[in-house]
Amino acid sequence: MQVTTNNTALSARTLGLGAALLAGGLMMTLSGCNQAVGSPAAPPVPEVAVVTVQPRDLPAVYEYVGQVAGVREVEVRARVSGILERWNYREGAAVKAGDSLFTIDPELFRAEFARAEADLAGAEASFAQTTRNAARLKPLWDVKAVSQKEYDDAQSAEQVAAANVKAAQAAVTQARLNLSYTRVEAPISGITSRAVVSEGSLVQAQQTLLTTISQLDPVHVIFSFTEAEHLRFRRELSEARLTLPQGGRFDVKLTLADGSEYPLAGKVDFTDVRVNTHTGTIEARAVVPNPQRLLRPGQFVRVHLSGATRPNAIAIPQRAVLEGPSTKLVMTVNSQGLVEPRPVQVSDWSGTEWLITAGLKPGDTVIVDGVVKARPGSPVKIAQAPAEHSDQRADQAGQQPQAQSGQAHERTAKPAPTQDAQHEGDR
Repeated sequence: MQVTTNNTALSARTLGLGAALLAGGLMMTLSGCNQAVGSPAAPPVPEVAVVTVQPRDLPAVYEYVGQVAGVREVEVRARVSGILERWNYREGAAVKAGDSLFTIDPELFRAEFARAEADLAGAEASFAQTTRNAARLKPLWDVKAVSQKEYDDAQSAEQVAAANVKAAQAAVTQARLNLSYTRVEAPISGITSRAVVSEGSLVQAQQTLLTTISQLDPVHVIFSFTEAEHLRFRRELSEARLTLPQGGRFDVKLTLADGSEYPLAGKVDFTDVRVNTHTGTIEARAVVPNPQRLLRPGQFVRVHLSGATRPNAIAIPQRAVLEGPSTKLVMTVNSQGLVEPRPVQVSDWSGTEWLITAGLKPGDTVIVDGVVKARPGSPVKIAQAPAEHSDQRADQAGQQPQAQSGQAHERTAKPAPTQDAQHEGDR
């Protein structure tokens, strides 16, 4: 009986220990489950690419819509009235100054010229007669053989005859000119347009337009900018945020209607001092060589002005600039590695970058890629800046990028200066 009792007690202790171990394992399992549900693993810190703001000199390039015009454009008009007898040129051909373009029937003018010559001959004969009469009376008047009145009349008749000769000479000159005007000549060298009047038509002196001639090498390109753009340009100059090119004359490149670039460069040579009261714009002009006559009067082109520089400008990639509710902003990384939004003011485009006029300072770290993952006040991991930005800076150093204002997509012209150095004070 004692042995049986001991075995029973041992079995009871073994079962108790097993139950305790089972309960402990269950508690550990439940505890691990509770920890897994209540404390999830923290998300990884987002990785972003940044650029460090560094001021640098950037080229300023402005773009406008312009129209080509001949350096000299002349309207050829009839200088005498008559019947247009024939054309002496081929429409659209090049002519030289003095070449005959049209012939007006000259017969009537030949007759007028002959009559004027006859009148001159009669006036000269009358003058010779009065001169002889005055010469005969002179010695008689000296000895008082004729009266003072007779001698004075002879002298007056001689003077009147001399005046008649001059009038007749003027009439001959006019008749000769009118006869020469029946041969309508090219006043300048250039390219002719179509003839406006057909052969056999009556033309009126000083009124009837016959054709036009344009000098096409070089050509003028006319463009305009607004008064507001002019004021902004002057403000940037006064604040030393813009420097003019050498001599104050901007270089000009043209883009044609098919998107190709015109191979020859020109210069801005004129800026009007007046504002057009109808359009509110200021007119400017560039002169561009045109030896191949690729540019024609009336042709529309895009005008790119270069040569100016923005010293110590701050520029960041366009993709780094976000549109806020009332202003543009960028995401920066502060010294603690946290994301910090920063409102900025932008000016023009420089290539693929925004020019920043306020909101950033040298040394600021601006997020370029990964902006959508960055949350204000959250930490971020800075990755190496993409090679694209470095290539972009290298391209900017080697060429002058196109500058566009943020409003350029809504207008054909963007703010730009166009003034020679001697006119800077007028702007």
